[in-house]
Amino acid sequence: MSEIVASYLLHDEKGNFEKKAEGIALGLTVGSWTNLPQLEQEQLRKHKGRVVDITPLEDCDRVNNYLEQTTKQAIVKIGYPLSNYTNDLPAILVTVFGKLSLDGKVKLLDLEFSQEALAAFPGPRFGIEGIREKLKVYDRPLVMSIFKGVIGRDMDYLTEQLRAQALGGVDLVKDDEILFDNELTPFEKRITEGKKVLDEVYKEMGHRTLYAVNLTGRTFDLKEKARKAAELGADALLFNVFAYGLDVLQALREDDDINLPIMAHPAVSGALTPSEFHGFSNSLLLGKLLRLVGADFSLFPSPYGSVAMPLEDTAGITYEVTRPLHTYKQTFPVPSAGIHPGMVPQLISDFGVDSIINAGGGVHGHPDGAVGGGKAFRAAVDATLAGQPLEDTNDEALQKALELWGAVKVKG
Repeated sequence: MSEIVASYLLHDEKGNFEKKAEGIALGLTVGSWTNLPQLEQEQLRKHKGRVVDITPLEDCDRVNNYLEQTTKQAIVKIGYPLSNYTNDLPAILVTVFGKLSLDGKVKLLDLEFSQEALAAFPGPRFGIEGIREKLKVYDRPLVMSIFKGVIGRDMDYLTEQLRAQALGGVDLVKDDEILFDNELTPFEKRITEGKKVLDEVYKEMGHRTLYAVNLTGRTFDLKEKARKAAELGADALLFNVFAYGLDVLQALREDDDINLPIMAHPAVSGALTPSEFHGFSNSLLLGKLLRLVGADFSLFPSPYGSVAMPLEDTAGITYEVTRPLHTYKQTFPVPSAGIHPGMVPQLISDFGVDSIINAGGGVHGHPDGAVGGGKAFRAAVDATLAGQPLEDTNDEALQKALELWGAVKVKG
């Protein structure tokens, strides 16, 4: 029987996880079982959820202290027959976590999809390999920077920032996720004017930079707006997927008239993931599910900034977006926030070569501006891959960055 298996972290004072698991398996499928006549049981058997596994966990003093009571923990796996729902993510999530998400201390850790279920999802259109091919960069982490302080500024200001970042040698530049369509820097003009600037830099430097424009607006207008972006020659789309929904990203990915890389921003996901007692795991929401629906890039908080995500969570996301899965291409992991050039060795140690180094203040805050910031990051990447300590390089831009921010000693 084809099914999807959901893994939950449960907390319960009594620790009667067998009863709790069976209640979930029945409550989210056929509703009841033992009181049904034999004939009805036979008719409904193929629709009944099943308890796959129950793994009790050791008592945790930290959890008990936080909850101010002794609480038992277990990981419970429940299988849900595919015959119960249409094979789309909204139906799946409502089935495995809809009303259950409201029922006490339950966290959805993972979903294991059958091959039949996986076939319904497209995965990334371009993925790591396709993005590298666009840039002709195959053997190093990519470097990305972010527009800063462009709200209320005009196109001249935005294109000046874009040009400076491209001259610094960054591979990608993305809009700020809070930059929406407006009179000063309208969506279509950002694409056309940005394209002119980046083509000029390419002719000057021979270096290609891609620009991800923020796709925003009413949900039912997004496809037409994205198609227009493709017609105008946009390089990529930035998308606030958790404000709109994972299924909306999938619809954009599956439209062949759009045919653009999609950069998934984690805005709003913090309302769904931080609690260890409720919501989704980061590896599922920002990792596996984003990859299934077609994100070419998954942005998430780095383990280093003021809004830091635990390293084990970022590692889990990276694993899910890059491991072999079905026929899907790999999604680029993009740890973000709190990053400066002196952290590059740690970033490569933690996330590998197939990752993107994403910085805002670490580029724009350089003493020589965004040009110097971009050059510092590129020099740091080259030195790290060559096995050279950053302090030993003779690159002027990198040394200025190290004087300002310092060099982070790599932790194993």
